[in-house]
Amino acid sequence: MNLTLFIQSGANGAVTNAPVTSEIIEAEINLFDLALKGGWIMIPIGLLLFISLAVLIERLLVINKAGKEDATFMNRIKDYIHGGKIDSAVNLCKMTNTPNARMIAKGISRLGRPVNDIQVAIENVGNLEIAKLEKGFSWVATTAAVAPMLGFLGTVTGMVHAFFNMANAGSSVDIALLSSGIYEALVTTVAGLIVGIIALLSYNYLVARVNEVVNVMESRSMEFMDLLNEPVK
Repeated sequence: MNLTLFIQSGANGAVTNAPVTSEIIEAEINLFDLALKGGWIMIPIGLLLFISLAVLIERLLVINKAGKEDATFMNRIKDYIHGGKIDSAVNLCKMTNTPNARMIAKGISRLGRPVNDIQVAIENVGNLEIAKLEKGFSWVATTAAVAPMLGFLGTVTGMVHAFFNMANAGSSVDIALLSSGIYEALVTTVAGLIVGIIALLSYNYLVARVNEVVNVMESRSMEFMDLLNEPVK
């Protein structure tokens, strides 16, 4: 009888002391829910991101169109001018419809005047064309500077929120009371930095693309001025 009780007692102890396998639950981060935890500051940061991306796409389309060039354009202009076909040269510029063509068209319209006047007219048109290409760049530059600042503002307001909750809780401070403020502080900082980095890279890329177009414009204007000084064969 005692042996039976001992065996049962040992069996129950073995069952009790057996390791219990627990399930590990992994929480997944939902970006939308995470963005909501950033509070109202995420709204201006999101608007700045949307505006910057819209400007980037729209400007790239314009710059790509402006950078397209017919390799025979200047040779045809040269043949028309040397052949006295001024109207044909102007029509070719209108059909081409690029910043280079508009510069050359302005130069052709000033034929017969002093060379300095022609050059000044071409440069003025060139400056206007560059200004058109850089339209909207200020929004991207502003986003690169302001988005991180908004993120840091969210950091401050989030910490104020966390300490406010902690002060109101008194002695019964719970991590759940602090989580909303800490989320706001960290999420807005990350969002502001990400948007600022994207805007800065976009701005530098756009400036580089415009500089490529400007270099071609300067080259074509020099070719045109040299064309006017060439002797007619």
